[in-house]
Amino acid sequence: MATDFPTSLTLDIPFPEPRLASIALRALSVDKELSPLVQRHFSTVTGPGADGESVLRVEYKASTNRMLRVAVNAFFDSLALVVEVMEELDVDMLESQKGESGGQS
Repeated sequence: MATDFPTSLTLDIPFPEPRLASIALRALSVDKELSPLVQRHFSTVTGPGADGESVLRVEYKASTNRMLRVAVNAFFDSLALVVEVMEELDVDMLESQKGESGGQS
């Protein structure tokens, strides 16, 4: 059935810690793909560094390049919203940002 979905793309989105990657996965996986011509699979993997980084991996398969582009653009819009909410509401993320900026607001 690979010929049904000849176009594919894997996105790796790094997060500073596994908890945040898991939150993003749960928030983004709620919305199903609108088209049966696109398949998407989410997972989390350990990042390449030893600093506890975690990666949200999103694997796409689509019937055409256009369908893949439309799906990925919609995904990035949703991802931007999730990250923005994390930055505004996640207490741990706010505390780590204060530490990085020397405690300045």
